[in-house]
Order: sequence, then C-alpha cells, then structure tokens
Amino acid sequence: MNFELKQNALLIADEVTSALASGVPVVALESSIIAQGLPYPLNLRTALEVEATVREQGAMPATIGVIDGNIVVGMNRGQIETFAASTRMLKLSCADLPAAVACGHSGATTVATTLLCSRLARIDVIATGGMGGVHRRHFELLDISRDVVQLSQSSSIVVASGIKAILDIANSLEILETLGVSVVTYGSREFPAFWSTSSGIESPLFLDDTRQIAATLLARRQLGLDGGVLVANPIATTDEISRSEIEPWIESALAEARKEGVGGKQITPFLLARLYQLSEGRTVDANRKLVVANAALAARIANDLDDCRYKAAGR
Repeated sequence: MNFELKQNALLIADEVTSALASGVPVVALESSIIAQGLPYPLNLRTALEVEATVREQGAMPATIGVIDGNIVVGMNRGQIETFAASTRMLKLSCADLPAAVACGHSGATTVATTLLCSRLARIDVIATGGMGGVHRRHFELLDISRDVVQLSQSSSIVVASGIKAILDIANSLEILETLGVSVVTYGSREFPAFWSTSSGIESPLFLDDTRQIAATLLARRQLGLDGGVLVANPIATTDEISRSEIEPWIESALAEARKEGVGGKQITPFLLARLYQLSEGRTVDANRKLVVANAALAARIANDLDDCRYKAAGR
C-alpha cells in the first residue's frame, strides 16, 4: 500500500488558536473517557458538561482526539457526538499514535496521548477523571501505565481525582516520586482514591491555593526540571463511595478478569464495566461528578498560571 505522510497532522480548532494567541487560558481534555470510560449517552452529556464547566470558569476547553489520522485539538460537538456513540473507537496511547496518524485511523486519547498532543499545541493544563499508574500484580505482569512516564516527560499540570482505584496507588506514587513528578493533593493532606476521598496514604504534598499550584509548575521550569505536576482533587464527600465499600467490588472484578484472561488495554474497560454492575451504577455517577469537578479546578489553575506568567513578565 502506498501512502504519503501528512505534512501537518495537528489540527487546532479556530477558537482554541484564538484563545492561545490572545492569552485566554486553555484546558485540554482527553477523549478516552468519552469513548471508553462512560456508557452512552451519559458519556456525551458528561463531555458537554465538562466543556461548559471550563467555559464558566473563564477558560477555553480543548477536547483532543484523532480523526482520520489528524490530531484534533478542540473537537466540535459533532465530533464529540461521534466519539460518544461509537462502540469501536480505538484507544490510543503514545505507542499507537504514530500508526494512527500514518494510516489515517481515528481514536480516543488517553491521559498520556493527551499530554503529548497538548505539548504540540502548547497547552499546559489537562483535566481528566483518574490518572493511570501501576497495576496490581505489576511485578508479575509488568503493567505500568504510560501516563506516569509521559507526565514525567511533560512540563504540564494534570488534574485528576488521584490514581484510579483499580490500580496499586501506593506503588504508583512511588514511581511518580522516582520519576520526579510533583504530586499535590488539593484541599486535603490525604491522597484520594478516585471514587473515595481517602486512600489511607498521606499525600506527598498538600496545597489549598490554586495560585501556588500554578507557581509550582513555573518553579519546576525555572529549576530546569523535566516533568510536570499531578494535582489530586478528592471527590466530594457527598459523592464518594467509601474504600471499605468499593474495595471488595474491585477485588471481585479483578478476580473475574484473571479468570477470563482479560489483560492489556481491555483490562480497564472490563473492570469499569463490572464495577458499574456491582455498584448498581454508583461508580459511573461518581465518575461523572468528579470529572466535572476536576475540569472546574483545572480551569481555575489555568487562569492562575496565565496570571503568574503575566506578572513574572513584569506586565
């Protein structure tokens, strides 16, 4: 098969380009949560609510996806609707992105790929639901998310409700520390566990001021440090599922996955679907609420980041 590689596979929406040029803060949003993270039509409603929330905070949303080999930064409503309704959308991590671009495929971006694409578009703040990390039984499976490695190579801020609770949170934090990523919990001294406010692990850093979080990224750059900042935003206590309640469901879902031989990229969607059933829909409802809250916090941080840059420049 003959093909010609695109000269420029990066397509930035006009309103995102205008925002970047005029100094309006921009928040990047991953699309895997739309295509693989939530069921239809809740995924569509959540994606639109997240974008609206970012706008309400005075920032510009930029949902990122790959469409026919083009990296689209700032998907429009029609494109988001297509991603939400599709049952066969590819899940693209960094290793998959080059082939998708070269072969004209479409796919949803993970946190890692969103970080990569955001760097190309010069966007510094990303909002998501949960951060990838070290999988349970990782010493046996050697399964570590690209998310942690990519954040260690990206001078960006990722706002999430901690590490996904289906993962090994303690070892994920150890690897993030080894890779030099600053891990900050917003408003709590305890690191959250995605659906739960508490993981039982003390947070490496604690800040309750979004301006200080923004300044932390700028200080990393001034010090010549590679990598970025993970901001853990605990789910509201009124929306959480306690660790004592959800942990048995997670263990049950993991046991089923092992029994059925589910692994690789299929493991997370499998576990999320099974937890949805075991919790009678509560995990999905909590996921929707936490991702909206993370988008709001990310937009406030993006505003403060722009303000810190402006004052640092003496303007």
